[in-house]
Amino acid sequence: MPHITVLGGTGYAGSAIVAEAASRGHQMVAVARRRPAQDTPPTDADSGSAPEFVAGDARDETFLKQLVRRTDVVVVALAAREEMRSRVIEVVQTLVPLALETGARLGVIGGAGSLRVSPEGPRLIDTDQFPDPAKPEAEEMIRVLERLEGADASVDWFYVSPAAEFGAHYPTEPTGSYGADDSGVLPTGGDGGSQLAAEDLARAVVDEIETPAHHRQRFAVISASR
Repeated sequence: MPHITVLGGTGYAGSAIVAEAASRGHQMVAVARRRPAQDTPPTDADSGSAPEFVAGDARDETFLKQLVRRTDVVVVALAAREEMRSRVIEVVQTLVPLALETGARLGVIGGAGSLRVSPEGPRLIDTDQFPDPAKPEAEEMIRVLERLEGADASVDWFYVSPAAEFGAHYPTEPTGSYGADDSGVLPTGGDGGSQLAAEDLARAVVDEIETPAHHRQRFAVISASR
Protein backbone atom coordinates (compact mmCIF):
# COMPACT_ATOMS: atom_id res chain seq x y z
CA MET A 1 0.00 0.00 0.00
CA PRO A 2 1.63 3.29 -1.08
CA HIS A 3 2.82 5.79 1.51
CA ILE A 4 1.27 9.17 0.69
CA THR A 5 2.37 12.72 1.50
CA VAL A 6 -0.10 15.58 0.97
CA LEU A 7 1.23 19.13 0.73
CA GLY A 8 -1.58 21.38 1.91
CA GLY A 9 -2.95 18.53 3.97
CA THR A 10 -5.23 20.73 6.10
CA GLY A 11 -6.74 22.72 3.22
CA TYR A 12 -10.07 22.19 1.49
CA ALA A 13 -8.95 19.54 -1.00
CA GLY A 14 -5.99 18.28 1.00
CA SER A 15 -7.91 17.53 4.17
CA ALA A 16 -10.49 15.53 2.22
CA ILE A 17 -7.72 13.50 0.56
CA VAL A 18 -6.08 12.90 3.94
CA ALA A 19 -9.38 11.72 5.42
CA GLU A 20 -10.12 9.38 2.52
CA ALA A 21 -6.63 7.87 2.40
CA ALA A 22 -6.50 7.47 6.18
CA SER A 23 -9.87 5.71 6.19
CA ARG A 24 -8.42 3.16 3.75
CA GLY A 25 -5.46 2.47 6.01
CA HIS A 26 -2.73 4.29 4.11
CA GLN A 27 0.38 5.45 5.92
CA MET A 28 0.61 9.11 5.21
CA VAL A 29 1.96 12.52 6.08
CA ALA A 30 -0.26 15.62 6.01
CA VAL A 31 1.87 18.74 5.59
CA ALA A 32 0.77 22.27 6.47
CA ARG A 33 2.46 25.49 7.49
CA ARG A 34 1.06 25.00 10.99
CA ARG A 35 0.15 21.87 12.88
CA PRO A 36 -3.64 21.60 13.38
CA ALA A 37 -4.98 22.32 16.86
CA GLN A 38 -5.97 18.67 17.22
CA ASP A 39 -4.12 15.75 15.66
CA THR A 40 -7.09 13.36 15.76
CA PRO A 41 -7.16 11.71 12.34
CA PRO A 42 -10.23 12.43 10.20
CA THR A 43 -11.09 8.79 9.53
CA ASP A 44 -14.54 7.30 9.08
CA ALA A 45 -13.60 3.70 9.70
CA ASP A 46 -12.28 1.85 12.75
CA SER A 47 -9.56 0.34 10.57
CA GLY A 48 -8.37 3.78 9.47
CA SER A 49 -4.75 4.77 9.86
CA ALA A 50 -3.78 7.90 11.77
CA PRO A 51 -1.93 10.34 9.51
CA GLU A 52 1.21 12.06 10.69
CA PHE A 53 0.79 15.85 10.72
CA VAL A 54 3.96 17.75 9.91
CA ALA A 55 4.40 21.51 10.08
CA GLY A 56 6.71 23.00 7.49
CA ASP A 57 7.11 25.26 4.49
CA ALA A 58 6.68 23.55 1.12
CA ARG A 59 8.85 26.28 -0.39
CA ASP A 60 11.85 24.97 1.61
CA GLU A 61 13.84 22.67 -0.69
CA THR A 62 15.59 20.87 2.17
CA PHE A 63 12.24 20.19 3.83
CA LEU A 64 10.82 18.84 0.55
CA LYS A 65 13.80 16.54 0.06
CA GLN A 66 13.22 15.02 3.48
CA LEU A 67 9.57 14.42 2.69
CA VAL A 68 10.03 12.95 -0.78
CA ARG A 69 12.72 10.51 0.31
CA ARG A 70 10.34 8.78 2.71
CA THR A 71 7.21 8.51 0.57
CA ASP A 72 5.83 6.85 -2.55
CA VAL A 73 3.37 9.51 -3.71
CA VAL A 74 3.41 13.28 -3.18
CA VAL A 75 0.10 15.07 -3.72
CA VAL A 76 0.32 18.84 -4.17
CA ALA A 77 -2.93 20.33 -2.87
CA LEU A 78 -1.69 23.91 -2.51
CA ALA A 79 -3.77 26.92 -3.53
CA ALA A 80 -1.84 29.40 -5.69
CA ARG A 81 -3.08 32.46 -3.84
CA GLU A 82 -2.13 34.74 -0.98
CA GLU A 83 1.37 33.79 0.27
CA MET A 84 1.52 30.89 -2.20
CA ARG A 85 0.77 32.98 -5.29
CA SER A 86 3.55 32.34 -7.83
CA ARG A 87 5.01 29.80 -5.40
CA VAL A 88 3.16 26.60 -6.30
CA ILE A 89 5.03 26.48 -9.61
CA GLU A 90 8.27 26.82 -7.63
CA VAL A 91 7.30 23.89 -5.40
CA VAL A 92 6.58 21.73 -8.44
CA GLN A 93 9.84 22.81 -10.07
CA THR A 94 11.62 21.50 -6.98
CA LEU A 95 9.61 18.29 -6.79
CA VAL A 96 10.14 17.17 -10.40
CA PRO A 97 13.89 16.41 -10.09
CA LEU A 98 13.32 14.92 -6.63
CA ALA A 99 10.72 12.58 -8.12
CA LEU A 100 13.16 11.66 -10.87
CA GLU A 101 15.80 10.87 -8.26
CA THR A 102 13.63 8.89 -5.86
CA GLY A 103 10.98 7.39 -8.13
CA ALA A 104 8.15 9.02 -6.16
CA ARG A 105 4.94 9.66 -8.07
CA LEU A 106 3.60 13.23 -8.21
CA GLY A 107 -0.05 14.22 -8.09
CA VAL A 108 -1.29 17.80 -8.43
CA ILE A 109 -4.75 19.16 -7.65
CA GLY A 110 -5.11 21.83 -10.29
CA GLY A 111 -8.04 23.84 -11.58
CA ALA A 112 -10.69 23.82 -14.26
CA GLY A 113 -9.36 26.86 -16.14
CA SER A 114 -7.27 24.82 -18.57
CA LEU A 115 -10.22 22.64 -19.64
CA ARG A 116 -12.05 23.41 -22.87
CA VAL A 117 -15.76 24.12 -22.66
CA SER A 118 -16.33 21.85 -25.68
CA PRO A 119 -14.06 19.68 -27.86
CA GLU A 120 -13.38 22.54 -30.28
CA GLY A 121 -14.19 25.39 -27.90
CA PRO A 122 -12.04 27.78 -25.89
CA ARG A 123 -10.51 27.02 -22.53
CA LEU A 124 -12.72 27.92 -19.60
CA ILE A 125 -10.24 30.60 -18.50
CA ASP A 126 -10.63 32.30 -21.89
CA THR A 127 -14.41 32.68 -21.65
CA ASP A 128 -16.35 35.67 -20.34
CA GLN A 129 -17.78 33.49 -17.58
CA PHE A 130 -14.41 32.99 -15.90
CA PRO A 131 -14.02 35.52 -13.04
CA ASP A 132 -11.07 37.89 -13.37
CA PRO A 133 -10.00 37.57 -9.69
CA ALA A 134 -9.47 33.82 -10.21
CA LYS A 135 -7.30 34.18 -13.30
CA PRO A 136 -3.87 34.55 -11.62
CA GLU A 137 -4.39 31.31 -9.71
CA ALA A 138 -5.69 29.51 -12.79
CA GLU A 139 -2.82 30.78 -14.94
CA GLU A 140 -0.27 29.53 -12.43
CA MET A 141 -1.84 26.09 -12.29
CA ILE A 142 -1.77 25.96 -16.09
CA ARG A 143 1.97 26.65 -15.89
CA VAL A 144 2.24 23.78 -13.39
CA LEU A 145 0.54 21.44 -15.86
CA GLU A 146 2.87 22.58 -18.63
CA ARG A 147 5.89 21.96 -16.38
CA LEU A 148 4.73 18.42 -15.69
CA GLU A 149 4.11 17.77 -19.36
CA GLY A 150 7.68 18.86 -20.08
CA ALA A 151 9.22 16.71 -17.33
CA ASP A 152 11.55 13.80 -18.00
CA ALA A 153 9.63 10.77 -19.27
CA SER A 154 10.77 8.82 -16.21
CA VAL A 155 8.73 11.06 -13.88
CA ASP A 156 5.29 9.58 -13.27
CA TRP A 157 2.66 12.22 -12.49
CA PHE A 158 -1.05 12.89 -12.62
CA TYR A 159 -2.88 16.20 -12.58
CA VAL A 160 -6.51 16.53 -11.50
CA SER A 161 -8.76 19.28 -12.86
CA PRO A 162 -11.86 19.53 -10.65
CA ALA A 163 -15.24 20.45 -12.08
CA ALA A 164 -15.95 24.17 -12.54
CA GLU A 165 -17.77 24.52 -9.22
CA PHE A 166 -15.30 23.22 -6.66
CA GLY A 167 -14.02 24.76 -3.45
CA ALA A 168 -15.08 26.13 -0.11
CA HIS A 169 -17.08 28.83 -1.92
CA TYR A 170 -19.05 26.13 -3.79
CA PRO A 171 -20.40 23.88 -1.02
CA THR A 172 -21.50 20.67 -2.72
CA GLU A 173 -22.93 17.59 -1.07
CA PRO A 174 -20.97 14.44 -1.94
CA THR A 175 -22.78 11.84 -4.01
CA GLY A 176 -20.45 9.00 -3.06
CA SER A 177 -19.18 8.52 -6.61
CA TYR A 178 -17.56 10.49 -9.38
CA GLY A 179 -16.91 10.64 -13.08
CA ALA A 180 -13.41 10.97 -14.55
CA ASP A 181 -12.59 12.25 -18.04
CA ASP A 182 -9.22 12.64 -19.72
CA SER A 183 -10.45 14.33 -22.91
CA GLY A 184 -9.46 17.81 -21.75
CA VAL A 185 -13.07 19.00 -21.88
CA LEU A 186 -14.91 20.42 -18.88
CA PRO A 187 -17.14 17.66 -17.45
CA THR A 188 -20.82 18.44 -16.99
CA GLY A 189 -23.76 16.55 -15.55
CA GLY A 190 -27.11 15.80 -17.08
CA ASP A 191 -28.38 19.18 -15.92
CA GLY A 192 -25.49 20.97 -17.59
CA GLY A 193 -23.86 21.81 -14.26
CA SER A 194 -20.27 21.08 -13.30
CA GLN A 195 -19.99 20.43 -9.56
CA LEU A 196 -17.56 18.47 -7.44
CA ALA A 197 -17.63 17.78 -3.70
CA ALA A 198 -14.33 17.53 -1.84
CA GLU A 199 -15.15 14.01 -0.68
CA ASP A 200 -15.76 12.83 -4.24
CA LEU A 201 -12.52 14.43 -5.41
CA ALA A 202 -10.72 12.60 -2.61
CA ARG A 203 -12.16 9.27 -3.73
CA ALA A 204 -10.91 9.90 -7.26
CA VAL A 205 -7.43 10.85 -6.08
CA VAL A 206 -6.99 7.88 -3.73
CA ASP A 207 -8.42 5.52 -6.37
CA GLU A 208 -5.81 6.86 -8.81
CA ILE A 209 -3.06 6.28 -6.25
CA GLU A 210 -4.19 2.75 -5.45
CA THR A 211 -4.91 1.77 -9.05
CA PRO A 212 -2.98 4.09 -11.39
CA ALA A 213 -4.87 4.77 -14.59
CA HIS A 214 -3.48 8.16 -15.66
CA HIS A 215 0.27 8.08 -16.11
CA ARG A 216 1.76 11.47 -17.05
CA GLN A 217 -1.76 12.66 -17.74
CA ARG A 218 -4.35 15.23 -16.68
CA PHE A 219 -7.90 14.12 -15.98
CA ALA A 220 -11.01 15.97 -14.88
CA VAL A 221 -13.34 14.88 -12.07
CA ILE A 222 -17.01 15.63 -11.43
CA SER A 223 -19.40 14.37 -8.77
CA ALA A 224 -21.68 11.74 -10.24
CA SER A 225 -25.36 12.54 -10.50
CA ARG A 226 -27.58 11.26 -7.71
